[in-house]
Amino acid sequence: MPSNAHRIGWIGLGRMGTPMAECLLKQGHEVRLWNRTRSKAEPLAAKGAVLVDHASDLADVDILFTMVATGDDLEHVYFGENGVLGQKGCAVPKIFVDCSSIGIEQSAAIRGKLAERGAKLLVSPVSGNGKCIKAGKLSAVVSGPEDVFPVVEPYLHAFAKSGVSYVGEGELARVCKIAHNVMLGVVIQNLCEITVLAEKAGVPREAFLAFMNSSVMGSTFTRYKSPSLVNLDWTTTFTTKLLLKDLDLGLAAAHDLGVPMPISGATREVIQTHVGMASLQPDPKAYLEADFAALLETVARGAGMSLKSENKKVPSGLEVPG
Repeated sequence: MPSNAHRIGWIGLGRMGTPMAECLLKQGHEVRLWNRTRSKAEPLAAKGAVLVDHASDLADVDILFTMVATGDDLEHVYFGENGVLGQKGCAVPKIFVDCSSIGIEQSAAIRGKLAERGAKLLVSPVSGNGKCIKAGKLSAVVSGPEDVFPVVEPYLHAFAKSGVSYVGEGELARVCKIAHNVMLGVVIQNLCEITVLAEKAGVPREAFLAFMNSSVMGSTFTRYKSPSLVNLDWTTTFTTKLLLKDLDLGLAAAHDLGVPMPISGATREVIQTHVGMASLQPDPKAYLEADFAALLETVARGAGMSLKSENKKVPSGLEVPG
């Protein structure tokens, strides 16, 4: 075992949680796992993880990581029936590390409830997707008690190999992640718009995006979304519904702090239009679970266009060597 080993627990094995927890296992850490759908945890059991039957079975770990979809999910796994702290007189993990994206006020309330039980909370939302994790390009932003950060930092570097940034006390990392995802919404919407503009003028999507990616406007993000936009591959990394949630969180924070965000507000309404069209689709659930890059098709419909896959092999910049 690594010399800095603690008893580690992990809750949440979705598209992000699974590869993040796997990184800890690959570094030789013993990880105890709970997931609402046990079958999603079983592949990691084959890689050395210990599965538990209830979230409450993780009450005696030293450090508990969580990666869930919403703040309500987080409250439930912490304090609900069979939650980590759901039983009176149970042991309490000394450190909680939440990597989810939730609202600032709800996060502060959860921090307060944990403090009442003698536990400290670090919030550590991440930037990237499952492919970024495998390519070593995930990053994390962290806030909370400064004395706890050095204890947790080595474990964060196991999956956030691109960088771990401590930004201060309290919920400041939540603010950073919300701001990050507001930019994500604005950038993907604009990228879809200009790609449709170029295609309607006669430029193949592959050629246009190759130009953009080699220009000063290219980025890790524009490169790794290019294969999806060229080949209309909406394999899910992040949904428009979750993106809409984060835009709402960002605009609410802007309202509270008195920051005008007209571009972000307009983007939010466009993405609401995309989400609202779900009821008109043959399979509304599948439509809402598709990747947020599917916004390209909504933009194209607005331009009177029907898109087809270009069936091109396009580099993403996230290729894993060897």
